[in-house]
Order: sequence, then C-alpha cells, then structure tokens
Amino acid sequence: MIDRYCRGMSVVGSFSVGSMRGSTDGGGVVDHRLARRMLINQVRVGRLRRDEVCDAHPELIRAAANVGTETEAICPICEEDNLRLVTYVFGHRLPAHGRCVSSSKELRELSATGRDLRAYVVEACCGCRWHHLLRVVPV
Repeated sequence: MIDRYCRGMSVVGSFSVGSMRGSTDGGGVVDHRLARRMLINQVRVGRLRRDEVCDAHPELIRAAANVGTETEAICPICEEDNLRLVTYVFGHRLPAHGRCVSSSKELRELSATGRDLRAYVVEACCGCRWHHLLRVVPV
C-alpha cells in the first residue's frame, strides 16, 4: 500500500472513517496538500517571499538529487525544475534523524519488521530549494 502513496503526486488520499481512525488495514494517512496549496498561494500573492520558503536543508536537497524519485510535476515556486520525492522512515530502532529509503524494496523490508514505523514523503526542488511535507504514511 505504501507504494501507492509514494509513486506520484496525483494520488488522492482516502477520507474514510477507517483511515481517519488509523485502522489496521494501513489507514491513518496524514495528507498535507491543503497546507501546501495555502503556502504556494501566499508566495504568489506576495505575503511570503521566495527566500522564506526556499530554505531546504542541504541534506534534503542532496537526498533529493541522489535518491529522490523525479516526478512530472514542475516546482510551483520557481516553475523551472521537476519536483523530486524523498521518503524518510522514522520509528523504534531507527536513527533519530530517520532513515532515507531509496527503493520500494527497502520500504518493504522495513515494513516486514512489524515495528510501528511512519514514512514521511517530502517533495523538494533541487533548483530553488523549495520543499514541503506531502504526507505521512504508516509503514
């Protein structure tokens, strides 16, 4: 199920009762698209400067460039480069800074441990350094 959320940006999340309660069928997805839309609109109307939102940590940009999955979506801030998706997994027995996963196989291996893990899917632009947390998904 996690692959479905990490593949592309056109996936529509579920808003069923089970997903809101964090059901055992993989629900509990937290989607941040509304916050993303608001932030982009604030930049476009001039309430936020570009340098205020294009401040991704160098390590995130490095991960996006080297192991991130390129999407077909153009960066909504610079409108020049394609966005890249980077997935970090956090949970028990993982480093405090999380673990950057670069493949579906790696994600499946973490899922097979049976631990309570969360995958944070972040989009990043390597050109202007804009980034935004898209969704949090139980692994």
